[in-house]
Amino acid sequence: MATLDGIDRRLLAELQAEGRMTNVELAQRVGLTAPPCLRRVRALEDEGVIRG
Repeated sequence: MATLDGIDRRLLAELQAEGRMTNVELAQRVGLTAPPCLRRVRALEDEGVIRG
């Protein structure tokens, strides 16, 4: 299983609260720019933490 840091946990919390936001909005909410936010979300998907 993946080791989740604080940013990953915030990403997951935001996605659970509102899963249909854009990557740009998600990045703003967690304090990242869009490219690293997207990389983290994709990594969480690849590891099976995020499905769908």
